[in-house]
Amino acid sequence: MSDMPIVHGFDPPERFVAGTVGEPGSRTFFLQARSGPRIVSVALEKQQVAALAERVDELLDEVMASDSTEGLVPAVAPVALEDRAPLEQPIEEEFRAGTMTLSWDPDDERVVIEVFPFVEAAVVGPDQVDDEADEPEPDEMMLVRLEPGTARAFVKRTEQVLEAGRPSCPFCGIPVDPDGHLCVRANGFKRRDPA
Repeated sequence: MSDMPIVHGFDPPERFVAGTVGEPGSRTFFLQARSGPRIVSVALEKQQVAALAERVDELLDEVMASDSTEGLVPAVAPVALEDRAPLEQPIEEEFRAGTMTLSWDPDDERVVIEVFPFVEAAVVGPDQVDDEADEPEPDEMMLVRLEPGTARAFVKRTEQVLEAGRPSCPFCGIPVDPDGHLCVRANGFKRRDPA
């Protein structure tokens, strides 16, 4: 087998979205990219997709604030690029996301997102210094290059997907199930959904 990883590249994708499968409380989150008939779905944790959307938004704000890109980055998601459709079928997980990188390509004027698979060997043990961990080369990765408007639309949709889950406890921030939860900030008293 070759040492080169399989790159699921989309430059640009026809569609790049975050979405879920399942009911709130037991949802599985996916990043999904499509170009023509080719669809790639990568599973990830809710916190990962939230962090990605937040960082993409911050990156776009930084680029928008620079003098050299005036008018290139929209302040809000263009209405024409909004995407409310469900994830495309079939949803076949290519891999589970581990490390993700985010950058701005000034030459191409695009947001670049790289998603690498989670690798158990890359987890640092309690008695191991972070520098000692040898992160193995990935077998595959997802590489997506987004135009600024599409990236803003990705952020907006991702925020809507995240908000569609269980409401957060106003005291501790932990998601509240319909039957309540034991709230640490309320000394273990059971709290119900405040809605």
